[in-house]
Amino acid sequence: MKMRVAMLLGGWCAVGVGVRAQVPAATSQSTSSQPPAPVVRHNPEIPTITVESRLVNVALNVVDETGAPVGGLTIDDFQLAEDGKPQKIAHFERESSTPLKIVLAIDASGSVLIDEKLEEMAAKSFIQSILRQQDRMDLMSFSESVDEVVGFTNDQKRVESGIGRIQLGSATALYDAVYLAGQRLAETPSAAGERRVIVLITDGENTTRHGSYASAIEESERAGAMVYALIIVPIPADAGRNTGGEHALIQMSRDTGGKFYYVEDKRDLAPAFMHVSDDLRTQYTVEYYAPQKGGDVNGLRHIQLQLKDPTLRAKYKLRYRTAYYGDR
Repeated sequence: MKMRVAMLLGGWCAVGVGVRAQVPAATSQSTSSQPPAPVVRHNPEIPTITVESRLVNVALNVVDETGAPVGGLTIDDFQLAEDGKPQKIAHFERESSTPLKIVLAIDASGSVLIDEKLEEMAAKSFIQSILRQQDRMDLMSFSESVDEVVGFTNDQKRVESGIGRIQLGSATALYDAVYLAGQRLAETPSAAGERRVIVLITDGENTTRHGSYASAIEESERAGAMVYALIIVPIPADAGRNTGGEHALIQMSRDTGGKFYYVEDKRDLAPAFMHVSDDLRTQYTVEYYAPQKGGDVNGLRHIQLQLKDPTLRAKYKLRYRTAYYGDR
């Protein structure tokens, strides 16, 4: 099924406050024995005051110098700011069990989809390890175009079956895949506190003339999605190898709070998937209410999150999405 999706990111709520003012009744005098005319009281309406607020969800990984996850931290260990202005953390959860909404996007070009059985086994193992009852996964493949093979579901068998239906192509519409994955994540109804994830299996090279890095990263940020890139390296020592696409994926992963992994041997694909699974299972969830105004002319707002204790700050590294769009 070819993807043709568009959306507007929701998540805003309105609280209305209405006030009615009483005015004194007018006095009436009668010179006859007839009863006075009824007094009409006017209660003018005061316009409703509308206050809009948005709960911003930030998935956070904390690791030590070896890259091992750090547990046991509490809400009091962190401080948060948006565009340099301190914000109060409204909700904090350790070792997050919040729902996951994942797009698994597989590069079906000939340069990547070489050992199909090995890749299929690795992907199925990932699906079995990551997908719980409260989670949803969407399966896409991309070559000359982007195909949504299986829509969002928590049915492991459906996704596994879809992997077996991916067909080999001759090009790589990488940036289109990221863009459409972001749209698909954002347009689907959200669960409370859910984390949105794009997992890419690709060599990192966009070979089509349509799509761009800028549009792909913007759409993933608008969706609040973390990008995890499993970068297939065809010939590591090839002097003519183009690393530009790899570097673009690395930057995209860092900016969205995700992570990247090099896969130099197809047998390393299953361990890379397990690293993604472990990373998602050891995240903290931080939520705060966005201020009413802020961001640049495009609506982009920047998040700054750090440990309060300078000693812990020196020991541990924080990874999270550093920006979001406040106009959605």
